[in-house]
Amino acid sequence: MRHRDSDGEAEGARAGKAPFGGAADVDLNLLRTFLAVYRTGSFTAAARLLGLSQPTVTTQIRTLERQLDRELFQRLARGVAPAPYADELASRIVEPLDALATVTGPGGSADVHPAEPVHLAGPAELLTHRVMPALAPLVDRGVRLRITPGLTEPLLEELRAGRYDLVIATYRPRGRALTSVVLTDEEFVLVSAPSWAERVGGPARIAADGPAALHGVPLVAYAEDVPIVRRYWRHVFGKRLVCHPAVTMPDLNAVKAAVAGGTGFSVLPRYLCAAELTSGSLVLLHDPDDPPINTGFLVQRPGSSGNPHVALVRDHLLATVRAG
Repeated sequence: MRHRDSDGEAEGARAGKAPFGGAADVDLNLLRTFLAVYRTGSFTAAARLLGLSQPTVTTQIRTLERQLDRELFQRLARGVAPAPYADELASRIVEPLDALATVTGPGGSADVHPAEPVHLAGPAELLTHRVMPALAPLVDRGVRLRITPGLTEPLLEELRAGRYDLVIATYRPRGRALTSVVLTDEEFVLVSAPSWAERVGGPARIAADGPAALHGVPLVAYAEDVPIVRRYWRHVFGKRLVCHPAVTMPDLNAVKAAVAGGTGFSVLPRYLCAAELTSGSLVLLHDPDDPPINTGFLVQRPGSSGNPHVALVRDHLLATVRAG
């Protein structure tokens, strides 16, 4: 017979059972195994992640399916795909299990060694303005981070080589060696300081005359080949950019500072200059119905890490950065 405490929870839940609604009285180890298979998409990869044999993982998943009376995975030629109920179950258990793993380790028993740092890399500006603030609560919970800024192509190569756990990429990588999910969309905006906006006639003139209104205004750019500005011109104005930058700096924060200081105009991600647009130190020169959007992807090697904090960081970023 099970006795209940004053909160109505079964004492069995405190002895390794999990009070997850339809998953009540399920051994936590079965749920950990389920989550590993769900994340890696493979019994074999989950076994490596957990330090178990593949037959043990298969047996545990079958046991869990019998206990829940639900199919959790559809067996494919390569790996498995989650059944509809698996998505629901994962959404309910991921946060409590990952929180538990931060203090007990991935196997559920006390671990005298703290989890290894999570190595995360990506564009400097996105890391600075959106990712690091989002990860602050995890650092408070004991997650250690090692952050590296850089360009997408070399970072992905280093991810394949095992240097990083997670990379934020500006394009979706090809091939099966890496898995990626959409993390965020960034909108690009055409901006200048108020003094230049007044001299060119403001957004109304640019809406009427197009980019010709900016003739004679210095262009401040990230690089000599001005990829962001060229894309804006092609997408919004349907024209080829013909002017050359007056100033180049491979740092979008520096570009923003130069433009706000009155150097000229540029195209920046909206998230990077939202505060300046609100304060008026930068002016939105054009507001097209269809601004150019760049999608950022969160990339990792499937089943490559036994560090529970990697999954914790990944899931937290997907939840908070997407919401933000």
